[in-house]
Amino acid sequence: MSRLDEHAATAEFALLLEVAGTPKPGNVDRHRDHPDLHFEQFLAGAVGAREGLAAATEGPIGSAFETAVAGMSRRAGDNTQFGCLLLLVPLVRAAAVGDLSREGVKEVCEATTVADAAAFYRAFEHVDVAVADPPEGMADLDVRRGADAVATVEARDLSLWDVLARTEDDGNADEWTAGFPRTFREAARIRADDGPVADRGAQAFLRLLAERPDGFVRTTVGDAAAREASERAQACLNGEEDPEQLAEAFVDRGINPGTTADITSAALYVALEQGVSM
Repeated sequence: MSRLDEHAATAEFALLLEVAGTPKPGNVDRHRDHPDLHFEQFLAGAVGAREGLAAATEGPIGSAFETAVAGMSRRAGDNTQFGCLLLLVPLVRAAAVGDLSREGVKEVCEATTVADAAAFYRAFEHVDVAVADPPEGMADLDVRRGADAVATVEARDLSLWDVLARTEDDGNADEWTAGFPRTFREAARIRADDGPVADRGAQAFLRLLAERPDGFVRTTVGDAAAREASERAQACLNGEEDPEQLAEAFVDRGINPGTTADITSAALYVALEQGVSM
């Protein structure tokens, strides 16, 4: 296996570790499914994304992302890791060029093109993604338009970085445009922890959820539920609440901190590339 192939393999492994970690309140993990989305589908999605992750080592970022999403959807039959892949693709490229740092990945993101943005919009044709309404004045750039928005992207000469910089209050977009601060901070914590790496990922998930309300929860269930999820994650970290019981309760209520899971997978990838002990 070439060094470039190893970066893609590591990203695939990070996806597998993320879904295997337990408990992650509200998320699919190795102990619990959602009614319409199962653990095995996440395994399939990780495998299906491999071609796109490999393309991220050398090819255009947007095309690599679209390929990864299409492969994920084809294998899993649903949207399992769209947000994870949005974060992993530039991290894989930064690792491939030898600078997996906040500065290195920010350079990768800022160097994206209009063609990358067009591929990003086309990726929404492959899966159904729950997203918030666009900011005022940006209806023609609503990602739910998919490929229909490409003409606007091209007319405005917007790179993928430009598009994500215009996205408001979105945890993944914030990572992209700020040099992945939460990802690298949590990767350091994962490396400092002990125990199985998948379960270190579950602890990282709790820490990330406690520090910021989850955008996916806010979009799908509402602000109050997002704030509650963060408060109860902190209670788990404080030993005041059982994360296993909370996981069951959140699944039953449809509280699914998906953005937090995305950043957890990115942090696991960085920790793996940095040589976390297994």
